[in-house]
Amino acid sequence: MKPYRLSAVLLLLVAYLGVQALTGERGLLSGRARDELLTQRETQLAGLTEQRRDLETRVRYLRADSLSRDLLEERARAVLGFSDPRDYVIRVSSETASATARQAHS
Repeated sequence: MKPYRLSAVLLLLVAYLGVQALTGERGLLSGRARDELLTQRETQLAGLTEQRRDLETRVRYLRADSLSRDLLEERARAVLGFSDPRDYVIRVSSETASATARQAHS
C-alpha cells in the first residue's frame, strides 16, 4: 500500500493544480473577467489623469509667480460663497451639479 500512497498524493496534487490553472483567479478560463476589469480600470485611470491635469493647471495659476487674478477671484467666491453685485447667480442643487459634472467629464 505504501508505494501507491505517494502516487495517489502526487495524482491529487496534479489534479488540484490543473483545476486551479483552469478556473483559479489567474486561470485560463477567467481571462474575460480580467479583460473587463482592465478596461474598467483604464477608463478610471483616464478620468483621474484628466482630473489631475486640471488640478495641476489650477495650481500653476495659483502660484505667486504666475497668479491668475480671475482664478483667484473665482476660488475665493466659491469658497466664501460671495458674488459680485454685477454677477448673475444661478443656484443649483448638489444632485443637479454632480450630474452636470459627470456629463461634462464623459
